[in-house]
Amino acid sequence: MMSMFGACSKGSNKDMITIGIGQYAEHPSLDNCREGFLAGLKSEGYEEGKNIKVEYENAQADNSLAGQITDGFVSKKVALICAIATPMAQSAYGAAKDTDIPVIFTAVTDPILAKLAKDDKTPVGNITGTSDKLPVEEQLKMIRKILPEAKKIGILYNTGEVNSVSAIEEYKALAGNYGFEIVESGITATADIPLATDNILTKVDCINNLTDNTVVSSLPLILKKAAEKKIPVFGSEVEQVKSGCLATVGIDYYDLGVKTGKMAAQVLKGEKKASDMNFEIIDKAAFYGNSAVAKNLGIDLPKDLTDTAGEMFDSIAE
Repeated sequence: MMSMFGACSKGSNKDMITIGIGQYAEHPSLDNCREGFLAGLKSEGYEEGKNIKVEYENAQADNSLAGQITDGFVSKKVALICAIATPMAQSAYGAAKDTDIPVIFTAVTDPILAKLAKDDKTPVGNITGTSDKLPVEEQLKMIRKILPEAKKIGILYNTGEVNSVSAIEEYKALAGNYGFEIVESGITATADIPLATDNILTKVDCINNLTDNTVVSSLPLILKKAAEKKIPVFGSEVEQVKSGCLATVGIDYYDLGVKTGKMAAQVLKGEKKASDMNFEIIDKAAFYGNSAVAKNLGIDLPKDLTDTAGEMFDSIAE
């Protein structure tokens, strides 16, 4: 667990505001969210080391640790909590709901299902943020275009992550429109992934990742096993493509973090209350592809996709 706790806390220096950033898991998508969040704050005049002190903790995909982290932020009376990913956001809301500490979340796929927002998208309390809802239909269209003969899409997911449960239901509802069948495999822990991956690879034409934190944390293992069987793996965002997924239509998590940081700045400035701000969604998604992965798989990525790509990668990041 990474920690940057220090001696400074709210009130110890009138020019320094202390905020807590709780990140649920360690993987590039969420790392980008955190970096974007700090960049968004900086663009609004809040810079780490100058007028804000950041206390950062990572739960390493452990729900009990997420609870300890958010309880710690509350006991230290931070000025604001940034919660990255759904389990951390749920934990932060529970810890801070009886205080005056606002919670700003990011990378929460379905804030309504996660009980962080009401059905009309208004906040359930002093909490708001940004959603990383997947462009499911655009993703299915892309897979059909790249794999015209494919019939079965495999999806691994943690049954305990409500963001994944929500996404699975949307994929299952839309897959038939594009001639696909979704083959799902639910897991409960990282330790389940090797066997679940081996099993699902015997049943499908490709794998499609969600933003599931447990699965994404084990992406190198999944990519290795899939590559051995020459089965394409599609990502849910750009960092997964950079790391070895074939392609995605997804959002940029850094941009998502920037939007979140700007929302947090409005709260810190006193311009708005978190409880008055509906959560926001980035609706701009782009195609991202990896030509090195395509070559390894013997797949030609359609020119109309590569010509309009947000970014193409010609190597696989370590």
